[in-house]
Amino acid sequence: MTESVASKGAVHSTERSLGRTATMTRYRWVVLAVIVVVYMLAAADRANIGIALPYIQKEFGATNAEVGLLVSAFFLFYSLGQIPAGFLLSKVSVRVVAPAAIGLTSLVTLLIGTSHSIGMLKLYRSALGVAEAALPLSMLSTINRWFPPREKGTATGAFLSAAKMGAVIAPPLGAMLILLDGWRTMFIAFALPGVLLALLWWWLVPSDPRTCKRVNDAEAEHIEDQTTTSQGAARKQKDFGALDRALRYERTSTLETSRSVFRSWNVWGCGLGYLLMTGVVNVLLAWLPKYLGEVKHFELMQVGFVASLPFVGGVLGNIVGGWLSDKLLDRRRKPTMMLSAVATCLMMIALVYAPNGLLAVSLLLFGTGFLLNLGYSSFSVYSMGLTTRTTYPVAASVVNSAGQAGGAIAPLITGFLLDAYSWTAVFLFLGVCSLAALAFVLTIAEPATAPTESAAA
Repeated sequence: MTESVASKGAVHSTERSLGRTATMTRYRWVVLAVIVVVYMLAAADRANIGIALPYIQKEFGATNAEVGLLVSAFFLFYSLGQIPAGFLLSKVSVRVVAPAAIGLTSLVTLLIGTSHSIGMLKLYRSALGVAEAALPLSMLSTINRWFPPREKGTATGAFLSAAKMGAVIAPPLGAMLILLDGWRTMFIAFALPGVLLALLWWWLVPSDPRTCKRVNDAEAEHIEDQTTTSQGAARKQKDFGALDRALRYERTSTLETSRSVFRSWNVWGCGLGYLLMTGVVNVLLAWLPKYLGEVKHFELMQVGFVASLPFVGGVLGNIVGGWLSDKLLDRRRKPTMMLSAVATCLMMIALVYAPNGLLAVSLLLFGTGFLLNLGYSSFSVYSMGLTTRTTYPVAASVVNSAGQAGGAIAPLITGFLLDAYSWTAVFLFLGVCSLAALAFVLTIAEPATAPTESAAA
């Protein structure tokens, strides 16, 4: 009997050893690829309104303020849906919630293409916000479960770059579809891939790596590796001296309950900074085609190309920023947030004096997108360093709810500013938003040790 127990123990020990030494699968990167493709489509579904706005405004005789409300309707309901979606994801499997959200997003996009009044458009844009609310939280929760702490910034940067990719493809593709058969056809065409992607998610993305047959023990252990290096030694944190003191780099208590999340100023301060930065992004997303057509007098296809450039820069900025915060800054998230806030303010001032030449405007908008997005993913990653895997969806919902509230408010304010003043007032407003975001980021702490590394649930 003793020999039998000892033999079983030896077998289990050998299996664990083989799990550590076997060639590691890399299925988590397949999961990330699915996330990127799905979110790129979802982002295109929300971004295509920008290229269609001049035609919608002309057909229905809408004012700039009414158009601003149309744009903001999505982000208002998207914001309101975040916290309920966060609680839903803490109770229901991501594998169920994500495909449902993908399918509903495509259905409502299809309905937008059937609209025959400004009132119907507002209704369907509001419904699109509700349908899509659970998507980013599903994807962030998946990243939090599928990637080790040292890769979360890079993975989140890639995820958020997908939103910029959607904004890259929407203007030129939308312009071609509008020229082909009108703005309604554009929305219908953008809706079609959703059913296929919902099925793709269900097939390829289990909620947890341990339940996935495509993940071996070596990769599962790599994902769960919380506090040690690959050689088994405790990970030594880098010391940045004066920078750490300026960042308020300190140990934080793990937010293990929803109540503690809602009481955390670190979470709310991050959310308020994200509110202001998302406002800047969404004004560019919705209003830039109109600016390029009315102020710079570009043709439709030129507008489609140039309007995508801030988001081409944003793709690169998100990826570079995520890598910087993971590797160069050793998981510190605040520095890239602060850099983006300051740089965005400077770029808004530059846009006030932007020349009319196609090349100059293109380079300026590309640079704006890159600098704005260097720290954009850090707002989403930051709460991973404060929470467990169970409470992270709730914290992410708070941050994203605040961010999307900014995404709703800023385009609406832009409409009023354009009716009363000019584009100069709009860019100055966005510069002030960037500085206010910096002020909020300065008030939060930089977690010295990610609690999820020692208290992951």
